[in-house]
Amino acid sequence: MNWIGLWTLIKREVGRFLSVYKQTILPGVISSGLYIVVFGFTLEQRISEINGVPYTLFILPGLIMMTTLTNATSNTASSMLQMKLLQQLPDLLTAPLSGFEISLAYIVGGALRGFINGLMVMLVGILLIDMPVENLIGTLGFIFLVSWAFASMGLLLGQIADTWDHLSTMQNFILTPLSFLGGIFYSIKMLPDWAQSISLFNPIYYMINGIRYTVLGVSDSAPATSFLMALAMTILFSTTAIFAMTSGKKIKQ
Repeated sequence: MNWIGLWTLIKREVGRFLSVYKQTILPGVISSGLYIVVFGFTLEQRISEINGVPYTLFILPGLIMMTTLTNATSNTASSMLQMKLLQQLPDLLTAPLSGFEISLAYIVGGALRGFINGLMVMLVGILLIDMPVENLIGTLGFIFLVSWAFASMGLLLGQIADTWDHLSTMQNFILTPLSFLGGIFYSIKMLPDWAQSISLFNPIYYMINGIRYTVLGVSDSAPATSFLMALAMTILFSTTAIFAMTSGKKIKQ
């Protein structure tokens, strides 16, 4: 392992999003605050509670997860695609860093951005509506696990995409719909039987319910199933992204 090179690349990736925190951190916090006000406080007048939990509290874990996975994915995907379009990848590939080390640095940067955003939204929930956190260690661990999984997926998307439009299409027509249909604003028990069955094939459904269990102690899916799904996605996306980087597919022109 080239620890100096790895640490240098990690610092660059982390510094890249921290230096523009007004674009990478504050929007997620503000958007979540607006969701709490618009969807939470407004709809709570019509939907008092779900699974014995006040509606505004019920949606907060979903907002934490949506913000986490969106930012983790965006960080690695945009960074990788930008390097490709600016023709800076050849310089990086000539550095004494293996494909594994390069992938690891990008993933760590994306995972930290996702984790920080998720943590900030959690603090907003605690401050605004006194959100309880049943298992703090479990919550933080689950947020980081999901951050790592989706940072890895973002790296893979950045390698596959050839243009910003291509990347936006994959994010807007795959990631965003799966997030909103994963049960952020509702319990799948409120859906017809056929819709509940379809929801079980949505991996983000398990991410949302996993964080909901660690925060509120309620969940539509078994906690063990949610954890195993998050772990499986982390291993799958990390392995695939590292393999793609090592093989040079869509990287070496």
